[in-house]
Amino acid sequence: MSLTSDMLVDRRRLRRQLTFWRVASVLILILALIGAAIAFGRLGMSSGRSHIARMSIEGLITGRQETLDLLREIEKSQASAVILRIDSGGGTTSGSEALHHAVKALAAKKPVVAVIDGIGASGAYMTALGAERIVANGSALIGSIGVIAQVPNVSKLLETLGVKVEAVRSTPLKAMPSGVEPTTPEARAALEATVADTYRWFRDLVGARRNLQNDALNVVADGRVFTGRQALGLKLIDELGGEKEAIAWLEREKNVTRDLGVVDYKPKSQRGSLPALGSLHRAARLLGLPVPEAVDEAAYRLLGPKALEGLVSVWQMPTE
Repeated sequence: MSLTSDMLVDRRRLRRQLTFWRVASVLILILALIGAAIAFGRLGMSSGRSHIARMSIEGLITGRQETLDLLREIEKSQASAVILRIDSGGGTTSGSEALHHAVKALAAKKPVVAVIDGIGASGAYMTALGAERIVANGSALIGSIGVIAQVPNVSKLLETLGVKVEAVRSTPLKAMPSGVEPTTPEARAALEATVADTYRWFRDLVGARRNLQNDALNVVADGRVFTGRQALGLKLIDELGGEKEAIAWLEREKNVTRDLGVVDYKPKSQRGSLPALGSLHRAARLLGLPVPEAVDEAAYRLLGPKALEGLVSVWQMPTE
């Protein structure tokens, strides 16, 4: 290899290293700004600046302590009101009940409006009942007021395979139904009694919170789901719309200033640099600041198409 060739190779290597460190410096600066922004935002809220808190209830509801702690954090904050965005098909009955009580306790201290975006069914609707007002999209799915217990029974399969499960119980109903033994009539009756008791509680809760009785309550509490438009006529919700309508109600009925900023509250496990990176990336684009291609690529890899403003021509694997 000639001297000239060696110089060219070295020059390319140095150029790549220089590019790497430039990108690394930019990313370090971004992360530093993100940390400062997060710290400033949290300090701003705790220093007496009024705002409207926004919290999301999404996916499977299990009554995680982290979610309950977040509701208490909002209760102690300077938030003048709370918007609870719900998009969930429910979850465990005990978790949903715990979340309902936590939302209700918050609503006793600050105005809380539940906004159902896509689905507010079963335990998610139970959660929404803790709010003072429920607003929903016209095509949202509301209801599924009921309780279900499912235990897969593979005893026939085990019998076919020549496997027999033997159990010694302190009483006949201990750990029954088990799923690996035939369910006895007594075990089924005990499970049905548990489901019935929980359903009565849920049904009475709907009746009390939505002021429904007799036939009106029977119609909505048979386990089916309704669209937001149907739910409005059945008094399961108070208004069709979204966050805009929720804020308008807060201004009209609770004297909450419309101009207050809306601050997102997230569980600690979801607080991190990715949302802030997206916000900073979009802010730089809007302000016309130069954004290196490497940062563009990093933002896209981390955030997906949401990192790109305007029309996009990308395809991303659908996720649940």
